Amino acid sequence: MAQVEIYTKAWCPYCTRAMQLLSSKGITPTEHDITLGGAKRAEMLDRANGRTTVPQVFIDGRHIGGSDDLATLDRAGKLDALLAP
Repeated sequence: MAQVEIYTKAWCPYCTRAMQLLSSKGITPTEHDITLGGAKRAEMLDRANGRTTVPQVFIDGRHIGGSDDLATLDRAGKLDALLAP
């Protein structure tokens, strides 16, 4: 399977929605909780070209975007191909 990373914050409904979508695909992503900021938040900002909202999703190092972007890929039938080995 593809390597999936997701930057999240506690109590974030969009993060929950993205995690549920990935789970429905059989994916358990590496989750980086940036609720308290710190080095992982700075890492996310760098990797996501300054985007500050969560979640930020990466598949095999490629920036996918947020929850809406992930859902749009799924609706277009393109997410499964990205997640395939």
